[in-house]
Amino acid sequence: MTQHIIFLDVDGTLVDYHNRIPESAVTAIRKARENGHLVFVCTGRSRAEIQQEIWDIGIDGMIGGNGSYVECHEEVLMHQLISKEDAKHIVDWCHSRGLEFYLESNNGLFASEDFREQARPVLRQYARQKGMSDQDVANLEVEDLMHGMVFDGELYRDDLNKVSFILSSYQDHLDSIEEFPNLEAHTWGGRGETALFGDLGVKDINKAHAIDVLLEKLQVDRSQTIAFGDAKIDIPMLDYCQKGVAMGNGGPEILAMADFVTDDVEKDGLFKAFNHFGLC
Repeated sequence: MTQHIIFLDVDGTLVDYHNRIPESAVTAIRKARENGHLVFVCTGRSRAEIQQEIWDIGIDGMIGGNGSYVECHEEVLMHQLISKEDAKHIVDWCHSRGLEFYLESNNGLFASEDFREQARPVLRQYARQKGMSDQDVANLEVEDLMHGMVFDGELYRDDLNKVSFILSSYQDHLDSIEEFPNLEAHTWGGRGETALFGDLGVKDINKAHAIDVLLEKLQVDRSQTIAFGDAKIDIPMLDYCQKGVAMGNGGPEILAMADFVTDDVEKDGLFKAFNHFGLC
């Protein structure tokens, strides 16, 4: 059997919209690894946001920060950070516009002064757009949806992968592109990719570049790769890998370009795709 290197986005792919890992996905990953395949998560999350349950499945490493961080069998292969000067500029810019934010680091997610209060309704909307009911989200707090939050940490930092900020309007995102031409600017917000947050990260870094770094370390050819994702940010990863699989709950752009579309994350989509490709 040919060994494959498998790359899994986390939110909406491995983890469902209730922040749970479907048991069928755990089974699929463990069987794939028993069959000699390597499995990596490839996510916008920083390492501090990866809940222990993901590591407990048994994975071979991770690509984090949408490609700024690469770890393989506990060895860090690459970690490209926002400069402290840029990080300070982002914090000051957000403060000047009254935008609450959090700083994404492998050491934690460091929230601005009023982030918990301002983010509560936004994250509840995010959860609803991810498929949770009004009853499900009624009492959700920020900590329930975001792993690794720190509410009283230093905000001028030199260990940042990304910064996410609550959008007061889409104009904030457009202005961030102009304000930070040396950084990568995106938006995110759940199913349908509604823009609830803007984010800023290292320029010219994406999941495809990070996969290339990992493959060079493993001395494995790209023809042995298969990637799974559900969002626009995953398209470079699916396009780069030999096979690209979109989850059924994915946005229209990734559904259109994928080599294969599997079922929804909440309908055993990952297991069904692993089975389809003979990985498990």
